[in-house]
Amino acid sequence: MDGCLEASLSPLSIPEYVLGCSGRRMPLLGFGTAASPPVGSQLTKTAILQAIELGYRHFDTASLYGTEQPLGEAILEAIAVGLIKSRDELFITSKLWCSDAHGELVLPALRRSLKNLRLEYLDLYLIHWPVSSKPGIYEFPIKQEDFLAMDFKAVWKAMEDCQRLGLTKSIGVSNFSCKKLGDILAFAKIPPAVNQVELNPLWQQKKLREFCKANGILLTAYAPLGAQGTIWGSNRVLECELLKEIAKQKGKTVAQICLRWAYEQGISILVKSFNKDRMKSNLEIFNWSLSQEDVKKINDIPQSRLCSGQDYISKYGPFNTTQELWDGEI
Repeated sequence: MDGCLEASLSPLSIPEYVLGCSGRRMPLLGFGTAASPPVGSQLTKTAILQAIELGYRHFDTASLYGTEQPLGEAILEAIAVGLIKSRDELFITSKLWCSDAHGELVLPALRRSLKNLRLEYLDLYLIHWPVSSKPGIYEFPIKQEDFLAMDFKAVWKAMEDCQRLGLTKSIGVSNFSCKKLGDILAFAKIPPAVNQVELNPLWQQKKLREFCKANGILLTAYAPLGAQGTIWGSNRVLECELLKEIAKQKGKTVAQICLRWAYEQGISILVKSFNKDRMKSNLEIFNWSLSQEDVKKINDIPQSRLCSGQDYISKYGPFNTTQELWDGEI
């Protein structure tokens, strides 16, 4: 895998990828903290501590999720009880919410996230969605009349400033199409290191994968198992008959087949389970592989997007339709 540093494959070892521009090593399997519907801070903190104990070192949060604070508390406790020696052993990602996606508000938003996390720096800071909303209002879903077109140049320049100041080691985006990525690349002095998007065997993002690979951008998959149990997710990935068949032949779970497939495609993956057995099972994907025949079968699965982005569509603009939001990549 291009740019991937294979770690020794002990139970606690997760292969890493060296991010462009910063040289940061990003574990290719990360632990997501978004819960939809939300769960309590104590449950989140306990799950993160269990994840650190099992060997996870990459944690993904966002100002929207309400999990920055419990993640910060879990990091302090993990150091205190000796699970890790220092924060530097972890890779922490957070995201800029739409109402802060204005040039002058990016740096204050990052400082607020760092305060919540009790950290001096992030490893990666992402623009959560390619749209802005009325400043000072933190809510989801966003009211249709509160959406605003993003000033990509001003926001990206502010993101670059955050990296130059050392408050984040790398910067990137989330939910960006090829076209929107191209728009950023046209003027970026520091290109996005990562684009975090929905990606799984039933929504493989082949065009976006090719574009990102050609431009040195690492794709990170959220909902790699279909986000079952969330408000917007479904069980269609885990209930896919073909994936069940491959899992049975391999003596693996469907989840492990999905995660291994994504890893073999050169994609980094975020898994989110607060169940300790599943957390452990999700880590057990690095010491075996899929056959070429398995991969071909998976690559031929009919494709459809799960996360439509409907919550970011407004009759007032800037995106009137999902076609506009994804630039036809649906």
